[in-house]
Amino acid sequence: MSDNTATQRYLALGDSYTIGEGVPAQGTWPFQLAAALRTQGIALEDPQVIATTGWTTDELAAAIDAAAPQGPYALVSLLIGVNNQYRGRPLAEYRQQFEQLLQRAIALAGEDPRRVLVLSTPDWGITPYAQQNDRDAGQVAREIDDFNAAEQACCGDYGVAYVDITAISRDGGDAPAMLVDDGLHPSALMYQRWAQAALPTAVQLLQAAPDA
Repeated sequence: MSDNTATQRYLALGDSYTIGEGVPAQGTWPFQLAAALRTQGIALEDPQVIATTGWTTDELAAAIDAAAPQGPYALVSLLIGVNNQYRGRPLAEYRQQFEQLLQRAIALAGEDPRRVLVLSTPDWGITPYAQQNDRDAGQVAREIDDFNAAEQACCGDYGVAYVDITAISRDGGDAPAMLVDDGLHPSALMYQRWAQAALPTAVQLLQAAPDA
């Protein structure tokens, strides 16, 4: 940004991993990212969040229609896909709907793909919840990887920054401290790791793009 005295707006789009099921708002990764960016001298507001636990790509799209957010935003983040995988929805459908959401994110960022940040889908298959419900961790991992490969390729096509947090989610993500009480959703400590992983990229995006 050329003028760090101007407060910039941030829109976070997603599902339970963005709204932070079981975690106070300030503990979610978008709020932690915004706070970390402020420590870097970037005047960014706390995020406007359009996200709900359980949403698939089409449900997020409908929610964006209903909320009608008004861009341009200085930063738009997108993390969506786990519920498509969880419900057994087709990869081809996900690929198409993710691309549509990415196009909308770019539009909300003032048609500037340099203002959009996509995070990969974490792997919930390692969690106690998955084990207790007899889910095949290997199958979940393979499907998550396939979904992530599709979204990463799409981001590459549009010139959008992509941050891989899946490996982080698999590194001790089944530890009690990294989960809330349901044994499925991440704790603020895990979200902190995601925010720190996204921070360098977010700094580059906000410093490279002109002010909204």
